Amino acid sequence: MKKKNSTRQKLFTYLILFLFSVFFLIPIYLLITTSFKSFAEVSINRMWLLPESLSFEGFKEAFAKLAPNVLNSFYLVIPATLISALLGSLNGYVLSHWKFKGSDTLFALILFGMFIPYQSVLFPLVQFLQSIGLYGSIPGLILVHIVYGLPITTLMFRNYYQNVPDALSDAAKVDGANIFSIYRYIFLPISIPSFVVVFIWQFTNIWNEFLFAVTLTQSKSQPITVALTNLAGSQVVEWNVQMSGAIITALPTLIVYIIFGRYFIKGMLAGSVKG
Repeated sequence: MKKKNSTRQKLFTYLILFLFSVFFLIPIYLLITTSFKSFAEVSINRMWLLPESLSFEGFKEAFAKLAPNVLNSFYLVIPATLISALLGSLNGYVLSHWKFKGSDTLFALILFGMFIPYQSVLFPLVQFLQSIGLYGSIPGLILVHIVYGLPITTLMFRNYYQNVPDALSDAAKVDGANIFSIYRYIFLPISIPSFVVVFIWQFTNIWNEFLFAVTLTQSKSQPITVALTNLAGSQVVEWNVQMSGAIITALPTLIVYIIFGRYFIKGMLAGSVKG
């Protein structure tokens, strides 16, 4: 009797999971099928049908319009991710193994930056970037994402470095190593799992961010997320082009997760257990 109840519970659980999966995959199905249709096939009545023949005209048109913005996004994401990860690593190292008066307060203030809404700082941020001559440019947007990324990167690295025994740094101090030598030769080489986590996290967040991108950049320096919204026509919406543009926009982050996904999980687990 217990086995029957257990089997029924499993079947019910699998059924619920299957229904949730179907519900989740429906938008993806519509996204992919519509992107491979010609404009003549796109209609509400035919939205559930597979394309009669594969058409790449949507991808060609979308890529022609989005190509400059794809480069802008890479110019933005790569330096912003690398610099914020490196600074977060240095912060996490100092705050976890070089305690000083007020270090915990400083850490709390850094974390406070995670809870500041983007909308609340837009006006002063625009004025600040204008005053230093970076408003409307990719370097200005890079600076913003570096600063906004420091709280989460610092938190991740601090949690990771707290698992490193103090005996390692103490032994290096006895040998005469300074703060930078200890970081370079001891902490940096063992930080690869944490760097992978931070890279994926920052890459995804910065690539998908829209509010700062649309507010702080001008047309020539806009990332792909802003350009994607401009694909809609004024009178006629070419849904196959928009769906193709959405796939092109999502492809880099998808590739990153496919390649580094398993390292992301390992890195998260590496910093979650003490002792």
